[in-house]
Amino acid sequence: MPSVAPKSSISDLAAYKPTSYPKSLQRIIRLNLNEGALGPSPKAMEALAGIASKIHTYPAVAASGLAEAIGERHGIDPSRIILGCGSDELIQVLTQAYLEPGDEVIHTQYGFLLFPMATKIAGGVPVSAPDDGFTASVDTILARVTERTKIVFLANPNNPTGTHMPTEEVRRLRAELPSRVLLVLDAAYAEYVQRNDYTAGIELVEETDNTVMLRTFSKMYGMAGLRLGWAYCPADIAATLYAVKPPYGVNTPALVAGIAAVKDLEFQEKSVAHNGAWLPWLQDEFRKLGLEPYPSVTNFFITRFPTEAGRTAAEAREFLAKRGIMVRSMSDYGEHDFIRVSIGQEDENRALVQGLADFFNGVPA
Repeated sequence: MPSVAPKSSISDLAAYKPTSYPKSLQRIIRLNLNEGALGPSPKAMEALAGIASKIHTYPAVAASGLAEAIGERHGIDPSRIILGCGSDELIQVLTQAYLEPGDEVIHTQYGFLLFPMATKIAGGVPVSAPDDGFTASVDTILARVTERTKIVFLANPNNPTGTHMPTEEVRRLRAELPSRVLLVLDAAYAEYVQRNDYTAGIELVEETDNTVMLRTFSKMYGMAGLRLGWAYCPADIAATLYAVKPPYGVNTPALVAGIAAVKDLEFQEKSVAHNGAWLPWLQDEFRKLGLEPYPSVTNFFITRFPTEAGRTAAEAREFLAKRGIMVRSMSDYGEHDFIRVSIGQEDENRALVQGLADFFNGVPA
């Protein structure tokens, strides 16, 4: 045992291992990370080109104008917007700010894996609420509330399942949770949702003093490499997070590109339209192959594979990887028969379908 040991709450945490790619492959098709299929906004790239001479100075996060641009885009109060190094940082800051040792945090069965990880790092106790199929359930969440419950994390839409909780159910969850429980709505994929029974949570933040909404620039905006996210909070929670989080958690390139991306409505519409066209196309092609894609409101979906040898999810992933096509395993959730697939560019989507057809037809990789 080392002479200096980490705190007991994180003793069983395993380090996150980013995907590694074979160096021998000339091209990698990354359909495993839910990145924006079209890349970043051209206006964001143009904005980045002019800041190289300024990276020796600390980022002016509060004075950057990004919170104001987000506020104008969504019709919300910029003073209640907290910027972070991705929404990941904001999840961690929330747990650090609001959890005492032993406090409980509820997350859903197939929810974002960072929720229980951040809880443990902060000294809290993660509590999993079973899903109804692959959709979060208000009733199972409420059934796990105790006197120790401090936070409920709900990814809506949910990663990795692609499902969503309807507006009325989100409202019921907030109404039936004790007022002392903070509800955190992680709406990382909100921009892709094309339904009238969905809310990202802005109005709940406006109407209550115990709800936070998280958003990100990593998905539809295509800026995952810049690590930029934001939270919309009640005023007192915003003040608390400002006090806790690092003052320079967002870098200058992210701030500059973020402003340009928020204002590039043409690119946003193009990204949503691309996803709206290729998500159903891919799912239809999967059905033609005899697969079982599940409904999704996001830029990804999950699919069940057969269990017989030579046709399993694990074998399909290995086959595709030899062709440089990466898809995501669901084994971290105990669902070994599933893969998760992100929507890519047209040639990437077609390459995926052809790869799976060859896999099922016994064509060598």
